[in-house]
Amino acid sequence: MSTLDFPELPPGFRFGAATAAYQIEGAHDEDGRGPSIWDTFSHTPGRTLGGATGDTACDHYHRYPEDVALLRRLGVDGYRFSLSWPRLLPQGTGQVNQKGLDFYDRLIDELLAAGIAPAATLYHWDLPQALEDRGGWRVRETAEAFAEYANVAADRFGDRVERWITLNEPFCSAFVGYAEGRHAPGAREGRGALAAAHHLLVGHGLAVRELRAAGAGEVGITLNLDRLHAASDRPEDLAALRRAEVLHNEVWTEPLFAARYPAHEAETWEGLADGPWRRPGDLQLIGAPMDFVGINFYRPVTVEAAPHHEAEPGLRTAADIGVAESNPYGTRLTTMGWPVVPSAFTELLVDLDARYPQLPPLWITENGSAEADSVTPDGRVYDTERIAYLAGHLAAVADAVAAGVDVRGYYVWSLLDNFEWARGYEQRFGLVRVDYDTLARTPKDSYDWFRGLITAHGARTEEPVR
Repeated sequence: MSTLDFPELPPGFRFGAATAAYQIEGAHDEDGRGPSIWDTFSHTPGRTLGGATGDTACDHYHRYPEDVALLRRLGVDGYRFSLSWPRLLPQGTGQVNQKGLDFYDRLIDELLAAGIAPAATLYHWDLPQALEDRGGWRVRETAEAFAEYANVAADRFGDRVERWITLNEPFCSAFVGYAEGRHAPGAREGRGALAAAHHLLVGHGLAVRELRAAGAGEVGITLNLDRLHAASDRPEDLAALRRAEVLHNEVWTEPLFAARYPAHEAETWEGLADGPWRRPGDLQLIGAPMDFVGINFYRPVTVEAAPHHEAEPGLRTAADIGVAESNPYGTRLTTMGWPVVPSAFTELLVDLDARYPQLPPLWITENGSAEADSVTPDGRVYDTERIAYLAGHLAAVADAVAAGVDVRGYYVWSLLDNFEWARGYEQRFGLVRVDYDTLARTPKDSYDWFRGLITAHGARTEEPVR
């Protein structure tokens, strides 16, 4: 493959790969780790496809040297992983689990020895069950516990972690977890979901404060913002689009980047927006300056008006405002059922940059595709559709950079096939195939393509390639 096949990105642009603790680590009850809401959720019958759990997952807890070797061979500059809160503080607060700290010490040191910069996510959805039992993200005490956890992590790893991400996709934590019930903890609430959204942001602000005080490296948050389109120009569909912008995007972007709550929140939440969970000074705490913002992107979303089925009065979830199940873009779908529209990625980044003049630099912290991978008799995985997806979306990032958006790097999702939350192990996002019976790792063609991209980028920009 010639370098002409690779999207061109500017000198200094960095490439990495991403994973998350519950999706790959396994060892769910080893070395003092406490249970998380995802342990409870996945062990509840009917919650996950085929009853799948993360008990073993990819067994990264024991196989991390092999996985770091795969990262090194891939040639990435950085690796985004998440710390398991219940592995470090089994009860969420209080007693620290030294064996948990030791595991991440070993992982971080292994990465540094391989010349790979660690990027640690503090919260990738695995809330300690003990905190959920006391109210979870519905209550401010969880945000305060999150600050304690951030302090523990920064004190131990702050001298070696290059980039810190407080939260991953708080939209999913608040609304998919507490409103729609499709993710842990599996609740269907109105007030509880809105309180959770706010307390996640408060927790972010408190964690930023702790990380700064500890002298940690770059600090930011990761959001899964959506590029939304109305199904038609009918007034009801345009009104649904307005509500969807609040639900998917502005709940997060307005407090973080403009120190205000969304202008249309009252009509979206029907009077529940300004709840008792908000306190004076919260916006200043939430909107504290960051060094970067992570963006996760997979597909655009088409919105149409639909009947309002309430979890409780006042809550509109994605199902309530209507998300089109069809593919109006006329493109192929990944096995997740998501349309492949790279241009929507450019639109999202350019619009975000234009809307918020004080926006920090951006990092793409997740982007990738689930495909119907299979191993051929010669032992290969010819995942040409994933390669096309990655090439198209990296080209979309390059277009955004050319339009003036400050994007610093790109972490592909994911290094490994893994536990895909409620969808179990059926969906495969990895550059490396994992045989869930033997746990053997097999690099796919996309792994070789991504390695070639990194090499070509280094050669074109005259940057050293490891």
